[in-house]
Amino acid sequence: MGHGGGGALSAELVDGVFAPAFGNPVLAQLADSAVVRLGAARLAFSTDSYVVRPLFFPGGCIGDLAVNGTVNDLAMSGAVPAFLSTAFVLEEGVAMDVVERVAGAVGAAARAAGVTVATGDTKVVESGHGDGVYITTSGIGLVPDGVDIRPQRARPGDAVLVSGPIGLHGVAIMSVREGLEFGVDVASDTAPLAGLVEAMLRVTPDIHVLRDPTRGGLAASLNEIARASGTGVRLTERAVPVPDAVANACAFLGLDPLYVANEGRLVAFVAREHADAVLAAMREHPQGAGAALVGECVEDHPGMVVVSTGLGGTRVVDMPLGEQLPRIC
Repeated sequence: MGHGGGGALSAELVDGVFAPAFGNPVLAQLADSAVVRLGAARLAFSTDSYVVRPLFFPGGCIGDLAVNGTVNDLAMSGAVPAFLSTAFVLEEGVAMDVVERVAGAVGAAARAAGVTVATGDTKVVESGHGDGVYITTSGIGLVPDGVDIRPQRARPGDAVLVSGPIGLHGVAIMSVREGLEFGVDVASDTAPLAGLVEAMLRVTPDIHVLRDPTRGGLAASLNEIARASGTGVRLTERAVPVPDAVANACAFLGLDPLYVANEGRLVAFVAREHADAVLAAMREHPQGAGAALVGECVEDHPGMVVVSTGLGGTRVVDMPLGEQLPRIC
């Protein structure tokens, strides 16, 4: 299960098995989506599978999660998402009204994100060989001219921005799966981020890196960027927006909010001279109202992420081994 968690074991699986089997220059970028040329156009292309348990959770369900996740992967390349495919794997015996609710959520989320579900597939497996509904979505979108967003472009001096409070999706899933109560209702942050990215690119097309910190949380995404670019990242602990409900849940469970999954947040690396304007544009957008400057890219400790703590110390934020909670998306 750890190999599906988006951390070090997932990277080991990709680097040791899939990259050698499929190896090519496009795949070698290992970004949220591949950017490829088709004639004169640059397309972003992404695919992802969703096996979240439970199927329905506060703030969303597997259907809108599948749409938003793929839309966001495209947006992390700066693309304007256009078309999706969706494949449903259904377990024998799943109630038809459950399938209808999930399909309805897919359609509604696609319309809200401004994309078309253009094609799809359905398979059914025997009872006991699935878990109700699994969904795979693929998407394509157009990358505007002059946009070059990839993890290798992070450079010392970049400001590190996050689009809002972290950890909500992971805590929402934990609360319903484990029957935990944290004194306040916590809803997933699942949402499409393409509109937010468009607002950021209107400030400057020279955004260096975008990443949506899903499995493995902000910590995994920052470690991936640091290693891909050969730079270091320094966060300021008190600047990272952690909702009280997430902080309390993590304290209760012994978790670090930096490792908790998100589904409607992004992290951006932006040249310092553009950071204030980009941050202001983010805060004017509904999906970036809680945006914050949380750190910087540095020459020190290349390939590593560190946090300046509230007590004046420094700690290393390593890549998680697996996922704190399997099947989070």
